Amino acid sequence: MTESFSNDKYNQQLSKKITNLKTILSDFSLPELVTYSSPISHYRMRAEFRIWHNGDELYHIMYDKKTKRRVRIDSFPIAAKLINSAMQTILPLIQYNDILRHQLFQIDYFSTLSGQLLITLLYHKKLDAQWVSAAEKLKQQLAERGIKANLVGRASNQKIAVDVDYVDETLPIFDKTFSYRQVENSFTQPNAAINIKMLEWAISVTKGSEGDLLEFYCGNGNFSIALAQNFRKVLATEIAKASVYSAQHNIKINNIENLIIVRLSAEEFTSAIKKEREFNRLKGINLDDYHCQTVLVDPPRAGLDDKTINIIQSYQRIVYISCNPHTLKDNLQQLTKTHYIEHFAMFDQFPYTDHVETGIVLRKK
Repeated sequence: MTESFSNDKYNQQLSKKITNLKTILSDFSLPELVTYSSPISHYRMRAEFRIWHNGDELYHIMYDKKTKRRVRIDSFPIAAKLINSAMQTILPLIQYNDILRHQLFQIDYFSTLSGQLLITLLYHKKLDAQWVSAAEKLKQQLAERGIKANLVGRASNQKIAVDVDYVDETLPIFDKTFSYRQVENSFTQPNAAINIKMLEWAISVTKGSEGDLLEFYCGNGNFSIALAQNFRKVLATEIAKASVYSAQHNIKINNIENLIIVRLSAEEFTSAIKKEREFNRLKGINLDDYHCQTVLVDPPRAGLDDKTINIIQSYQRIVYISCNPHTLKDNLQQLTKTHYIEHFAMFDQFPYTDHVETGIVLRKK
């Protein structure tokens, strides 16, 4: 392993992140920070590369953020070992195949701790039956070389799955194992080892909960499925169709009987619970049966908008998972007017970058 991925190098960058996070949130009365570190290499379950054509040769590239220059990538130590194996196996197979290489501009890799792999080939051309036949042969060739992968082809307004467009992940959470279907091109946590720690933290800080749980932005049910054991009932909302489809599958495969996921935005849900508007998507669900005292939010980098902040301030406890400490700070300026911070955690989801994932639990004053 290179010096760049030594324990000393990792711990230096982690220490810097801890200091930076505490500085950003220094305006608030914070409990002791609990820090969850990442594996120092092979932690990313997803990787995306542009494909550079140099005569007959093909290779993966990324662009340097500072110089904007392209950098050839032959191995990628931050990505899962399975992704590295696939990277080195697939290009020699595509290199002399005119159908598969023509106007190929990107390859995305999506792997799991359970050993499943999905590879997406992106093109500047329309895909046809010839491409499907060539992709089926490519899948077979990969398997013969020890890389069992499903393939997806994408072009403008076109998506073709050679077999299926998802992977099934398995995560050990304390003394249980949870299965999650993760669909291609939909949001999933990129660092599976840290995701396990996030879920275990969320379970720990909500142990012994009274009432029910409401979750906004639930994605494929990542948090709500693991947390259902701590609540009488769980009601979760998600607006993306692919994520709702995955979540419904995940509820069934994990035998979760006290969780319902509906396709609504936070604003739509609030209108429904206030009886301002009825939604067909809530047909058969009696919102009066839910007594939610805890709300969980895991918003995008832009954080929570003012309407959602006003909504969640009515709940006794708020579990806030943040991927941007700056927008978290902005949101806490409002939330700490009604709540105090009870738990504070940092998850090193993206080692060797400035990004951190933060967990905050707020209690109503």
